[in-house]
Amino acid sequence: MIYAITSLLVGIGLIMVLSSSSITSYLDEQGFFGGFWRQATYAVIGIPLMLIAAAFPIRFWKKWAWVLLSFGLMLQMLVFTPLGIEVYGNRNWIQVGSIGGQPSEMLKLALIVWIGAILLRKEPLLGQPKHELIPIIFPGALIALGLVLLGRDLGTTLVMGVTVLGAMYFGGVSWKALGVTTLGAVALAALFVVTSPNRMNRLFGHVTGNEDYSGLGWQPLHGLWALAGGGVFGVGLGGSKAKWSWLPAADNDYIFAIIGEELGLVGALLVIVLFVALAAVMLRVIARARDRFGRAVVGGILVWIVGQAFINIGVVIGVFPVLGVPLPLISSGGTALIACLLAMGVVVSIARDGSSYQAELAAQGAHS
Repeated sequence: MIYAITSLLVGIGLIMVLSSSSITSYLDEQGFFGGFWRQATYAVIGIPLMLIAAAFPIRFWKKWAWVLLSFGLMLQMLVFTPLGIEVYGNRNWIQVGSIGGQPSEMLKLALIVWIGAILLRKEPLLGQPKHELIPIIFPGALIALGLVLLGRDLGTTLVMGVTVLGAMYFGGVSWKALGVTTLGAVALAALFVVTSPNRMNRLFGHVTGNEDYSGLGWQPLHGLWALAGGGVFGVGLGGSKAKWSWLPAADNDYIFAIIGEELGLVGALLVIVLFVALAAVMLRVIARARDRFGRAVVGGILVWIVGQAFINIGVVIGVFPVLGVPLPLISSGGTALIACLLAMGVVVSIARDGSSYQAELAAQGAHS
């Protein structure tokens, strides 16, 4: 089921990237298929990596959790070197020749696996807030999120923060520790919003209905118009008007609007149902997991991928202000796609171990 749902989402993503990026790719002198071939290449790389990650035993992830986090942090620090580049005001990318990437996507997975390993190691001490917060929050998560925030990418930082809370919750951290962490996160997020005129404009523009049509309101309004134009059954694959340079990031952050325009309400609901189904399958993996590590890691990945999907959809339909986060497994973006596929491979690895664990329990029950 995990493989099937993931493959369907990636397949839908490739089709919609082909449609939504064709005009901008042509205008960028890459041909109509430039964006599609690039995304297809990343899918060809990511799917075998998912299968390799799934084949690793769960002890591999437990053993190498610290190394993975250290590697993720080192990659993220590269954005502050000459390799780092700025995209839409955020310095969260690195470029080596013609190859670019977003290290924070890999850091998400590394951080989740590390949190699972820490919770398993400190299991006898859980219930005591200081042992639940150290070193997961102080300094682990603060360093990881702080590096991303230094690049001014608040949207990715918020997703990572929610992911950390998800891993802690499914890992069995006490409500007291979760409450303290949540309150601290909300206070910090509010501080970074009120100290940035751009973020304040985005927030209040959203609250007042994005009335500034020529500025901040342009993208969300055209996203809503694209959705409305699709009706129930859509205008047909390839028939979008918004992708003709009317809707910024049509193949990335706002690809759900193109899905709604071309495939209609039916296509949009299909995508939502697939993410709900993925969440249901992952919850079953959590219930069958052998230990706290498996529950925390799968829970964190669930909140990351499914949670980010609904944040993205919420932005497109106008529930949330524009945050600049892509639709996982569907939006264009090579690093994001590969990171999500790797994460699904880790989920399959834990699911296989959980199946073995359930078989062991059944055998013990039969012998007793």
